[in-house]
Amino acid sequence: MEKKQIKEPIRKKWIWIALLLIVIGNVPWYLPIGSYEPLIFGVPYWALIIVAFSLILCGFLSWVTLREWNIVEDEEEAEKRGKLNE
Repeated sequence: MEKKQIKEPIRKKWIWIALLLIVIGNVPWYLPIGSYEPLIFGVPYWALIIVAFSLILCGFLSWVTLREWNIVEDEEEAEKRGKLNE
């Protein structure tokens, strides 16, 4: 069986930095208080900023879990299932 390199996102600082920047962008405290104009299709611009950053956050977390997360537990579970099925 081929051994894969263990990859855990918690140990990569760039992932935490990117996550922090996305979360900071998602909270519009950097905008002026009480501002709601311009309205875009009847929706305040800050709401569209929040929706955009939320979609970015979802995409980033999905990408991280699919590409940057490779732990041994998955392979161990597959081996256990294989032994049980034999």
